[in-house]
Amino acid sequence: MSRTPSYQQDNDRMEFLLTLRRRGIADKAVLRAMDEVPRERFVDANFVESAYADQALPIDCGQTISQPYVVAYMTEQLGVQPHHRVLEIGTGSGYQTAVLSRLAREVVSIERYRTLADRARDRLKSLCYDNVDVVSGDGFVGVPGGAPYDRIIVTAAAERLPETLLDQLADNGGVMILPLGAQDGSQHLIKLTKLQTETRRENLIPVRFVPMLPGQAQEL
Repeated sequence: MSRTPSYQQDNDRMEFLLTLRRRGIADKAVLRAMDEVPRERFVDANFVESAYADQALPIDCGQTISQPYVVAYMTEQLGVQPHHRVLEIGTGSGYQTAVLSRLAREVVSIERYRTLADRARDRLKSLCYDNVDVVSGDGFVGVPGGAPYDRIIVTAAAERLPETLLDQLADNGGVMILPLGAQDGSQHLIKLTKLQTETRRENLIPVRFVPMLPGQAQEL
C-alpha cells in the first residue's frame, strides 16, 4: 500500500482548508477543528491519498465518510459551544465524531453496525479524543438515557422526522441537523431549533446521504 508523502499531505491539508473557506465556511472554531483532526486516519487504507479531497469516500459496511465540506457545513450550522452535549446518529468511521469532540464538552455517538462502532471507538481512543462515547444501537431510538442533548446531528437520511430523537433534544434552544428525503429521491439538510413553545424548521442545502435504517445490524 502506498502512502501519501508527508509534504504532499501537508499541501493537501492546506488546499482542503482553503476550499472550505472558499465555499463559505467562516466559523473559526469549526475550521480549527477541521484542521486538527487527521482525516487520513479515518478513511480506508486504499483511499489515504484522497483523504483531503472534497468528496465522500466509501468505508466498511456499505457506508461512507462524508465529504469535508458537508461535515464542516453541518458542524457550522449546528452551532456547537464548549459546554454542549452532542448526540450523533451514525458514527461511521468516527470522523464527524472527532470534529465534534474538538468543539463540545461531550459527544455521544450511536452506530448500528458493531464493526464500525468498535473500530471508531478504538480509533478515537488512539487519538486521545476522550470526551467521546461510541455505542452500538438503533439510531432511531437514540440514547434516551443521556437526554436531553443540546445538539443532535444525524448523518444518514431519514424519510420522515424521527420524533424519538426530537424528544431527546433540549427544549431551550436545542438544535438538530439531519438529512431528510428518500434514498432514490431528493434529500435536503434540515435544521430544527426546539423552543419551549415551538420547533422552528429551516431548509438548508440539497445533499446525498446513505439511508437511515431501523434496528441494530446483526451481521456486521
